[in-house]
Amino acid sequence: MALTRNNRIVIAIVALFSIVVLLTANSAVAATNTNAKSVILPDKDSEDPSAATPQTPKIPDDALPKLGNDAAEGGDENPISVPTDEETSTPLAPVLRNIELLPEAVRKTHARLISAASRADLEALRALIGTGDNATTLSIGGLEGDPIEFLKETSGDADGYEVLAILLEVLEAGFVHVDAGTESEMYVWPYFFTWPFEKLTPQMKIELFRILTAGDVQDSADFGGYIFYRVGIRPNGQWDFFVAGD
Repeated sequence: MALTRNNRIVIAIVALFSIVVLLTANSAVAATNTNAKSVILPDKDSEDPSAATPQTPKIPDDALPKLGNDAAEGGDENPISVPTDEETSTPLAPVLRNIELLPEAVRKTHARLISAASRADLEALRALIGTGDNATTLSIGGLEGDPIEFLKETSGDADGYEVLAILLEVLEAGFVHVDAGTESEMYVWPYFFTWPFEKLTPQMKIELFRILTAGDVQDSADFGGYIFYRVGIRPNGQWDFFVAGD
């Protein structure tokens, strides 16, 4: 059957429309492939953890209190402008604060004490106190009986929370390294134990009042030195003492 002129026009229009649709579809597919190729997934091993994890801003060193007697930068224990003990004419032990510079055994004991006090777990101190001749000294006059019960009895509350709070406060203070190279070598917290009160700077006195009341400070001054709780840890990690008094 012969196609009429109108039929031929309709067929031409349909063919032209089909070509346009086909070209449009091919362009969309090509664009999709191009976009897909441009998306490069990061290598898991090469990701920068800091980019995904928010970082706590570090307090700049120049914003920290300047006490004028910290150990020299880099772990050197040579004092910086440390006052001299007038009685012995020797420099006072420099105040140390960087726990990371402690011997590993001392650092571990310090961390365990901090952990027990922070968790209000008085019983956790038992393993650190030990027994026999190497047991931690908890009383200058000697101790008989259970050491944990003794700590509860000396605390202002029945559960021993006050004495744990004191232990935590003392261990968070600066410390000193005394008698290095001798049998009496010790790391002692807080540093006030070896510093005459009249040598303390105003900033140091603020630290002192974080541990002592004004009455305690006066009692210590009348005695001639710090007589409140202090902690001693030997280089091998042994918790040597936690005592108060003269």
